[in-house]
Amino acid sequence: LVGSLSHSGRWRGYLAPDMTRPQVIAGIDRITRRLGGVTKSWRFDRMATVCHPATGALTAEFAGVAKHYGVSVAVCPPRRGNRKGVVEKSNHIAAQRWWRTLPDELTVEQAQTSCDTFCRTRSDVRVRRTKDGRSNVATIAKREPLSAPPAAPYPTTVTEVRKVSRQALVAWKGNQYSVPPELAMSDVHVSERLGDGHIDIATDSGIVIARHRLATAGSGAQVRDHGHVVALDTLAQAGASSSRRPHRRKERIPPGQTARQAAEALRRATAHPATPTEASVIDLSVYERAAQNRTQLP
Repeated sequence: LVGSLSHSGRWRGYLAPDMTRPQVIAGIDRITRRLGGVTKSWRFDRMATVCHPATGALTAEFAGVAKHYGVSVAVCPPRRGNRKGVVEKSNHIAAQRWWRTLPDELTVEQAQTSCDTFCRTRSDVRVRRTKDGRSNVATIAKREPLSAPPAAPYPTTVTEVRKVSRQALVAWKGNQYSVPPELAMSDVHVSERLGDGHIDIATDSGIVIARHRLATAGSGAQVRDHGHVVALDTLAQAGASSSRRPHRRKERIPPGQTARQAAEALRRATAHPATPTEASVIDLSVYERAAQNRTQLP
């Protein structure tokens, strides 16, 4: 999702897993705050999450979003090659100068950080000609009449399916959140209501099993509930002992008879190697004489 200011050409991008209405609203809020404020009018492509593609009429659900941010919505006319104006050029820059340079091993959070850095350090320093002379995009954007964004985002719920790791952790926006250990390697539904500051983790049947306070996106933090830590530690200690008795403390378990026999076999193999270790001597004088008798290259 790409948003641009029509006068200065300043743009910001948001990587969304899909184009459902909650994801679009989350991207619009993030782009609006990254651009520095809200414009008087928003111009959209004929996308089904905003309007009815056949008629161009605004949907009732998105009308509430426009009212929350205090903007008017203009829908692009159909069958126009350059219908979005400055956004078309921003899409071209994002695809040709940023997206094609990304390594394949980056995560979504790292790619989003790379996009923000590119916009701030490369796109905003472009020089444009104005009636007062030449100025960069960041300077022109400061003169645009933007109003302050709302204190809180539009209240919508973003839900995605995540797979629990073997350590009973769920990845969400660059961080990891704990769940009960019996859900390891299973699928769960992570829900975040914009502006609430926490996430809910539920099973396929809709039962909420964990609620965590959101950490800073992309910080790599591990947020663990104390009950989940105790349950995971109990399960790990119970499986570590052959007697199935949980360890009250860390125990130093000595090697068994099989381990001693294997170590002795390795020592004997090292002391008496089966392969000969005689050094090979190569006479290089033959190569030296051949090189001296040669007067030209082959």
